[in-house]
Amino acid sequence: MSIHLVEDVSDATYVLDRLDITWTPARPWLGHQVSWEMNGHLKESVDLTRVTCNVVMKFGPVKMLDRNYRLPDLLEGVGASLPGDPRPPAGPWRQTWNLRLPEAVPVAEHRILLRARTGLGRNFLALDIALDFNRRSRPAPPSGRAAPRVLHAQHLHG
Repeated sequence: MSIHLVEDVSDATYVLDRLDITWTPARPWLGHQVSWEMNGHLKESVDLTRVTCNVVMKFGPVKMLDRNYRLPDLLEGVGASLPGDPRPPAGPWRQTWNLRLPEAVPVAEHRILLRARTGLGRNFLALDIALDFNRRSRPAPPSGRAAPRVLHAQHLHG
């Protein structure tokens, strides 16, 4: 899987401002863990336990998922939880979520639209995420180790 784009599509009405997102590794793989780090600025205090997220996942023109989650439930579904203060004050804000990407996602290009609102109904964040899950992608080998050699049919049968 390769990440082509994580776009912050929020505007001045959103509580979370100046959002910067980093994925580690930059090319995560289905069924493996990825670290999702967000740095931004909260315009007001937010109760993260009451944030609701609308997740729309599209496979080409077909909508595969359109569901609402509470933020803690969404994170739990991918093996993560809310770290630190669940009610951060206004000011600089940083979160790191260690997510496990599901293995049961169809091999294809996907578009995920994530819209979140605070418990008070204010716009919290808006992200458009373009993902390309394909069979040709391979996770990077652990550092210091060579990539495994791939044997083609002509090599196996001499």
